[in-house]
Amino acid sequence: MALHPPPNTSKLIFAPANDNTNSQAEQFTRGSLERNQLDSDPFKQFHEWFSHAQSSKVYHPETVCLSTASLPSGRVSARMVYLKELDSKGFVIYSNFGTSKKSADLKSNTWASLTFWWQDLERQVRVEGTTERLTDAESQVYFDTRIRGSRIGAWASRQSQVLDGRERLEGWVNDIEKKFEGEDKIPVPEFWGGLRIKPEMVEFWQGRESRLHDRFQYTKVEGEDGWKIERLSP
Repeated sequence: MALHPPPNTSKLIFAPANDNTNSQAEQFTRGSLERNQLDSDPFKQFHEWFSHAQSSKVYHPETVCLSTASLPSGRVSARMVYLKELDSKGFVIYSNFGTSKKSADLKSNTWASLTFWWQDLERQVRVEGTTERLTDAESQVYFDTRIRGSRIGAWASRQSQVLDGRERLEGWVNDIEKKFEGEDKIPVPEFWGGLRIKPEMVEFWQGRESRLHDRFQYTKVEGEDGWKIERLSP
């Protein structure tokens, strides 16, 4: 990627430019967003945008950044995961909750955020809310849809723990393969399953020229089922 000359040699990257021309950053020109285009329910609005992303052939539109933070340090960690379910309660992802960093964060702080970025549409959705684990029975329904290798891997991996070599991981996989040899029905591990993010805030962002983006924020009204919708300054 072409770069503007850095003001001093200590900067490894400075103001990355357009891929094709050594000019200023590209502008967002593919859409706009007005209040009258929004559904009163953020879940329905998200479903509309997600369906549009799918029909527009956006690459893996279910890809989302899940951010968590540990207390009392406030240290934030983030990782890319897949959205697997959306219901009237919230957004559901699946992962290891026994040894992972996210699991450790959530034990001290149940709040989390999601960020979706659909480059082809110049759209972003942010979600902030509290979390809850799905039951084993609920998680089993999704777990059964995974290929066998992924189910074995969920059992074998001690996610985020230090490995002294790839061979150790492959050894754990072989052990689990032997454990479930000849079995088609593999139970979901008790340390693995679904996590639902129950939103208190959802923001829909549409890129615009000159970085003057259209932003609308849904905020849950305390004690009610409704949502307050406000336009935010870019």
